[in-house]
Amino acid sequence: MADLAEKIRAELENIDEVIEELPSHFDLPKLSNLELAGAAALLHNFYNGIENILKQIMISKNIPLTESRTWHRELLEKAVSNEIISEQCKNNLGQFLAFRHFFSHAYAFDLDPEKMEVLVESIHNVYSLFKKDIQNFL
Repeated sequence: MADLAEKIRAELENIDEVIEELPSHFDLPKLSNLELAGAAALLHNFYNGIENILKQIMISKNIPLTESRTWHRELLEKAVSNEIISEQCKNNLGQFLAFRHFFSHAYAFDLDPEKMEVLVESIHNVYSLFKKDIQNFL
């Protein structure tokens, strides 16, 4: 468990750094396309860090991970069914999962600062709930 705790702590530190680098939701509309793409990459990194933590927990608990096309959504579902995170946390993370999917398949000029504003504005609350759930699980 100490090894798992170390891996989680390292991921949380990375996520903390990602959040620190995010521009304010008020600033998003003022960004150039290139800067907006950078902010989008940070949102993508945030969600990847969340998934990395969930995957590490699943591996440590011998919970099988699927390799299907929908494994990202299934990871959240398994995290709830194995009482790693709450249903509320899963629902809050769902908007970041949807953005991860969009970002992975879109062009930078397709980014909408208004849609990103909602994510940036909620990221601190979503992250706090996630960390609380993970601490309760551990």
